[in-house]
Amino acid sequence: MDPDLILRWLHVIGACVLLGTGAGIAFFMLVAHRTGDARFIAQTAGTVVLADLVFTVSAVVLQPVTGELLAWRLGWPLTEGWILASLVLYVVAGVFWLPVVWIQVRLRGMAQAAAVANAPLPRAYHHLFRIWFVCGFPAFAAVLIIIWLMIARPSIGWV
Repeated sequence: MDPDLILRWLHVIGACVLLGTGAGIAFFMLVAHRTGDARFIAQTAGTVVLADLVFTVSAVVLQPVTGELLAWRLGWPLTEGWILASLVLYVVAGVFWLPVVWIQVRLRGMAQAAAVANAPLPRAYHHLFRIWFVCGFPAFAAVLIIIWLMIARPSIGWV
């Protein structure tokens, strides 16, 4: 089997996993949050944290490895405009994603504590949820733009 085809396939699968897991996690966390039910939020956040660890982390590792191997095999310099823009956006996505993971763990813990105590969610939960929500937009947008750059491979000149 063609190694370049396998690398491209793995790279596309990694991009799909990043986009799909990110969208799914955002959807399920938002739906759970809107219920205000600490038990449901705790259960959902637990699944979300696990999904991030299993799927997102795998894709986060897979993407730069397959991307660099593809670039090397196809003779594309990493300083090529669209590749460099993708790498910058990958860092941007990571800068917003890392706090989101930490926040998800904290949200899960706060929801679990509130559920055990049969108490309302604390103010800190709502504050962290707003930060989590806002951080998702630039991370998600960065991934969407990266995927567009991978498909279009536009000529981008850097001054």
